[in-house]
Amino acid sequence: MLTLCGFSASNYYNKVKLALLEKGLPFTEELAWVGETDPRATPLGKVPYLRTPQGTLCESAVMADYLEAAYPQHALLPADPFAAAKVRELITFVELHLELVARNLYPQAFFGGTVSDAAREKLGAQLEKNIAAFGQLAQFSPFVAGDQFTLADCSAIVHLPLVSAATKIIYGRDYLAGLPVREYLTRMGERPHVQRVNADRKANTAEMLARQTGR
Repeated sequence: MLTLCGFSASNYYNKVKLALLEKGLPFTEELAWVGETDPRATPLGKVPYLRTPQGTLCESAVMADYLEAAYPQHALLPADPFAAAKVRELITFVELHLELVARNLYPQAFFGGTVSDAAREKLGAQLEKNIAAFGQLAQFSPFVAGDQFTLADCSAIVHLPLVSAATKIIYGRDYLAGLPVREYLTRMGERPHVQRVNADRKANTAEMLARQTGR
């Protein structure tokens, strides 16, 4: 049995959860907040981590690759090596060049913190550059990598809304508005597994905020 550990407010947790659901794999979920994780499974205390019959895995990219190799049914990577590499290329762009850059804005955008004016200016310029590059790779036809749902969609569905929201809050405009992201996310939101992930995320986010405020 596979057990996904972490919490549903985490976008990287939801990336793996969506892959599990789309592949039709049976799994259970184990709630583990930051600071309450198993140090043997995730030495840096990050979520998610995955319990497998062979042992535990941390890092969402590693988990996704493991699921594809161990459970090839309902593949989320193309069989062609180059096409599979193009999917991974998109994942790298979404996570490394968009989400991880935008993450520096989250303290002010979502958690009541502050980001310096200099940092906001630098991050804004970097995001504009990186989003333009991402737009040259993404297809949205109808999925982000082409005509098949892939692991790139598992990443895009959970990360792009945060990039949109953070830039809109901090800069007063959605930096992804020039791409067909809104239409794409609307299409993806019609998928039952995406609806489940989104519903669980909303419920868990409310729980997380309640824990933080002590209410």
